[in-house]
Amino acid sequence: MIAHLQRASDTASLLSYLYGPGERGDQAVARLIAGDGHGAPIELLAESGSLPYLAHALDAPVERLGARAPERPIWVCSVRSDPRRPDLTDSQWAAVARRLVAATGIAPDGDPDACRWIALRNQPRQVHVVATLAREDGSLHNAYRDAFHLQTECHRIAGELGHLPTVPHPIPRAQESHVPTPSITITAEPSGSVSAKGAGDDLSATLLRHAGFQQIEDWYGRRHRLPTTTQAADRAAIATHAAEMLRAARYGVDLDPSLDTTRMTTPANPLGPYNAGAELLRLTDQIRAAKNGADLRQAVDHLLHPEHGALERVREALEAACEQITDLDDEAYPLADRFGYAAEFVSSAQSELVDSDSELGHVGDSQQSPAETQTHSPKLADPQSAALATSPTAARARVSSALGGGVADAGAAVRPSQVPGPRTR
Repeated sequence: MIAHLQRASDTASLLSYLYGPGERGDQAVARLIAGDGHGAPIELLAESGSLPYLAHALDAPVERLGARAPERPIWVCSVRSDPRRPDLTDSQWAAVARRLVAATGIAPDGDPDACRWIALRNQPRQVHVVATLAREDGSLHNAYRDAFHLQTECHRIAGELGHLPTVPHPIPRAQESHVPTPSITITAEPSGSVSAKGAGDDLSATLLRHAGFQQIEDWYGRRHRLPTTTQAADRAAIATHAAEMLRAARYGVDLDPSLDTTRMTTPANPLGPYNAGAELLRLTDQIRAAKNGADLRQAVDHLLHPEHGALERVREALEAACEQITDLDDEAYPLADRFGYAAEFVSSAQSELVDSDSELGHVGDSQQSPAETQTHSPKLADPQSAALATSPTAARARVSSALGGGVADAGAAVRPSQVPGPRTR
């Protein structure tokens, strides 16, 4: 069971998409299965023709905040179950939604000032939970570590449902002999020669001779050494080849790092063919070298940029691997799902760190202006405004004006591809 968390800015556009046919026309008729509107009749408003009123009912606490309202106040959590397991019923999905909003603090059990939320289904094996971050008492829900709490609770629920794979118990062997692993040391001596010590049996001696070592037997015992005529450029290659053969034969080999060609890379590309890893290594050094919050923010932006950041590129690569596996082999959907789940985990990490750039810029600040430290008391709406929170007449006027000028913003707030759905096969 995987939870995908994201934020949106327009509740009406989000609900229109969730209740619509979907990007590929694969969404069924949406149905509300749970929710809490704190007096707002969300059950009666959850129809395609009443979606603007439902959106207004959810947004009422946010509208009361006025200028203190966040830019993206809508909390969207899409939960998917294992496609190899039977689907849950609406009542079971409703119980899952209640546990998730309680685990994250969106709507703890018995909290009269919790956030307003709904849970709806429009496809098999998944549920969408939509909530507003504004609480009834005028405060804002702290979304820090929501993604972690969601995945932890999903793992717990999957275990209770029996959806987690069981680890097979190892079959005990009747007999198992423990043979100590011989150890062989290959070193570069100060004279420039290369010697191998510890090879006292015939098999290791044969492997070393095959690699190019000469065998010497005297009163010191059996030893192996490269010929003195061996070119300096060939010594490391021969020593590395000998170590690989010995390790394949299950010998323990201590190879001098100066003779290990697998560790030899150029300074321009310290990770060889793994250029992406080299770039992330350079970025890690840049983060560690940050001297203030501004430098740290600039460095971390290479990770968190919503379009060109490293996390976004990793997510795209995992999704591409998932799709390519399905295209190459229709029967390999379990492996494709694993890459899809990994992509959603990366997306959850992006959601966890959303809007953190502004906080990074203030890291290390020892002083704050009085305007920044001043505590603002929440401005509560007057009784008339509270009564109009769910008024269809007032809602119709606001929604019509909002939809007339904010369609472009609504489309950018929640892209259809960000609301995940199960792949059809």
